[in-house]
Amino acid sequence: MLPLVIISMSIVAIEVVVGFIGNGFITAVNIISWIKSKKISSADMILIFLSTSRFVLQVTILVNIHSLYFADVFKLASVYKVFAALWMFVNHASLWFSTWLYVLYCVKILNVTQWLLLQIKLRIAGMVPWLLLGSLVMSSVTSLPLLWNTPSTYLCSSTGNCRENSTARITDWDSSYLYLLLYFIGCCFPLVLSVVTSALLITSLWKHTKKMQCYVDTFRDPLIDVHLTAIKSIISFLILYLSSFVAQILLILSTSQSKDVVEVAVSLVVAEAYPSIHSVILIIVNSKLKLAFRILCQHFKCHLENMTY
Repeated sequence: MLPLVIISMSIVAIEVVVGFIGNGFITAVNIISWIKSKKISSADMILIFLSTSRFVLQVTILVNIHSLYFADVFKLASVYKVFAALWMFVNHASLWFSTWLYVLYCVKILNVTQWLLLQIKLRIAGMVPWLLLGSLVMSSVTSLPLLWNTPSTYLCSSTGNCRENSTARITDWDSSYLYLLLYFIGCCFPLVLSVVTSALLITSLWKHTKKMQCYVDTFRDPLIDVHLTAIKSIISFLILYLSSFVAQILLILSTSQSKDVVEVAVSLVVAEAYPSIHSVILIIVNSKLKLAFRILCQHFKCHLENMTY
């Protein structure tokens, strides 16, 4: 099983590098734009919070990998609890930030007539800071209980053998059940909100396409392209996160019972793919980030050409 572990760790290493570069790029571009213009849009504010939380999320995933294959550091239950709570916090916060980003896109794109939705559309920019603060509070509520939990951890060696950590005191209520409960509670509402947002966008696109179908042969409606871009982005996010959601559950269960190393290795690769690939998608669908990336590539290309001469 050692070759499989090496392969999975190599893939995870590539995903981590891509994620660090992608999320670092998103953060840097938006912060530089904020400093230059001395103002920041609601979307850029959410992107800064999102990319920063993804940074920390990837670090906690790496720590989780260390806890599964290299048990020595996690002989202290207090260290394990702190990183478990930190992982839960940034995972839920990242999900909330992604959800608010797509809610913001949805509100801006939709042509609403209902009074309540119209009020939300007019006030959404001022609501964003409070939504972000509320997300941090709710993420804290679903993560801080882990600090008072005594874990009974099972750690896997690089040979695929799993063993119980003899230094951790087993409680009547296995800690993995608490992890799962808090994980489901923290993920439930933002995931439902993301699904509702995607449904609204798809419905809006269908209505707009039906309304404009008589002009299809005459011109290409740019609003359709905006709808399609937003829908593709949110659906890709849902697919990535739901895949990561399942992988994280398998990893949580791997701490409570003996697991095959193949399942653990595949789960790690899938879990790490979400914060990495989604950062690339955000760069592709955001015009400002895409332009900044092209400029960066041109500078890098010119620098390489100058080095060759």
